[in-house]
Amino acid sequence: MPRPLRVAIVGAGPAGIYAADALLKSEAAVEPGVSIDLFERMPAPFGLIRYGVAPDHPRIKGIITALHQVLDKPQVRLFGNVDYPNDISLDELQSFYDAVIFSTGATADRALTIPGVELEGSYGAADFVSWYDGHPDVPRTWPLEAEKVAVLGVGNVALDVARILAKTADELLPTEIPANVYDGIKANKALEVHVFGRRGPAQAKFSPMELRELDHSPNIEVIVNPEDIDYDEGSIATRRANKQADMVAKTLENWAIRDIGERPHKLFLHFFESPAEILGEDGKVVGLRTERTELDGTGNVKGTGNFTDWDIQSVYRAVGYLSDELPKLPWDVESGTVPDEGGRVIEAGGHLQSTYVTGWIRRGPVGLIGHTKGDANETVANLLADHAEGRLSAPAAPAPEAVEAFLVERSIRFTTWEGWHKLDAAEKALGEPQGRERVKIVEREGMLDASGA
Repeated sequence: MPRPLRVAIVGAGPAGIYAADALLKSEAAVEPGVSIDLFERMPAPFGLIRYGVAPDHPRIKGIITALHQVLDKPQVRLFGNVDYPNDISLDELQSFYDAVIFSTGATADRALTIPGVELEGSYGAADFVSWYDGHPDVPRTWPLEAEKVAVLGVGNVALDVARILAKTADELLPTEIPANVYDGIKANKALEVHVFGRRGPAQAKFSPMELRELDHSPNIEVIVNPEDIDYDEGSIATRRANKQADMVAKTLENWAIRDIGERPHKLFLHFFESPAEILGEDGKVVGLRTERTELDGTGNVKGTGNFTDWDIQSVYRAVGYLSDELPKLPWDVESGTVPDEGGRVIEAGGHLQSTYVTGWIRRGPVGLIGHTKGDANETVANLLADHAEGRLSAPAAPAPEAVEAFLVERSIRFTTWEGWHKLDAAEKALGEPQGRERVKIVEREGMLDASGA
């Protein structure tokens, strides 16, 4: 009797779970069946939904409900707190599985090459996000001494960072933020947050809903300079072709023409200001220099040679994420991705047998969470085609219990899907006395203990 198709998925965020879902919905799941193991370096699943989405965005965290339904399936197992390649290598994975799908995300900041990025008070947005999301592998404190702060970038991460910097700790208390984050934000001295984009309103990468949410806080006064509302032919074409871009531009226009109110924290959205240098004294940030830009007719911009120095004491660079290189796989340094064709990993012009990618490690950290579904479907379709054609390598030890025995023998303290339910219950119990949905457990050991690892 043929055994089920055994697939390992490295990374238990949305991309990996969508790949598992695609496998479960395939014809192979009916005959001969599929057996899927998800390996996750964190003790808990869900990737950037747990450690990349701002805590005041419970709507996005609602995606976890849909992901739960996949992980609840009997054909799927979770091995948390297992790190590739330190705990299990590619060769070892291929000894247990017919195919391996890598769906690791992006946790590092893309480099910004301007003078002054190394100064004290210059931060990568990804590090700050990890701090306020209670990531176990980052420091428990964050210096929030600056009264005037700059955020570089006009995407949703920049909005998240700016919003968290501008909100009060008590506004964020009903969310899942742990005590150390509440204490840190309570000590935050920021009164002005300045968000800078080098292009115009039509080119901003904000989601309309995320942008409008900025204005919902009773403590944040959102301010847009009327001089920054400008469009060329390329910008007008973008607005006509892209409903979201048009909605963003309309929101910014409405904010530009209104009177400035009395809310205590000011959040400025600046356009046509290209960061040129982070200014420092005695090794610390004391300002930001930007060059004024102007539209060139195509929606792109060119420098005008006019520079402005802004009184700023800290800078957050939100110019994009970068994936971590995966050992034993080919790597494109420029894009921070694994070279592929249709999800098949490509090395020296050929397919690296039985090895696949999906999500941000495949196409870079772009798009919203839902965009990873199409990726997963394509990757899984090609994996199943290779299986049908006999192109997958046969594992030496395909029995499901062999992997568990391997991890136990290695003394790896791994978590399971049942363990996630225990951790989930423990975090909810922490929140209950305060009338909060949950309080996130930060320490890795605490997560492992609560999970019964």
